[in-house]
Amino acid sequence: MERRTLGAYGEDRAVEWLTARGYRLVERNWRCARGEVDVVAWHGRTLVFIEVKTRAGTATGHPFEAITAVKTARLRRLVPMWFAAHPDMHAPAVRLDAVAVHVAGDVFGIEHLEGIL
Repeated sequence: MERRTLGAYGEDRAVEWLTARGYRLVERNWRCARGEVDVVAWHGRTLVFIEVKTRAGTATGHPFEAITAVKTARLRRLVPMWFAAHPDMHAPAVRLDAVAVHVAGDVFGIEHLEGIL
């Protein structure tokens, strides 16, 4: 599977997994000049900004290893930009999460870390 296809597959699985657990999707792949937010979703009264990383196999390490300090800082800067682009949106609480999708053929596994970024 190509990198872009693998990433889209992983994001699809992550969104399915999250919605099955009560998350309500707001937006996927929001982009601006400074970067991209993979998933924005409500979890109760908390608006969650979610970074999704997908890996097939272990050769490139654990998906969470790709979420570096630079990537985390970028995501933190994107949150106020997202709100500026969506002036009608207000959230009593905001959280940054990470989802790892492990793919092995037709089988996949999900790991979700809340509030770690």
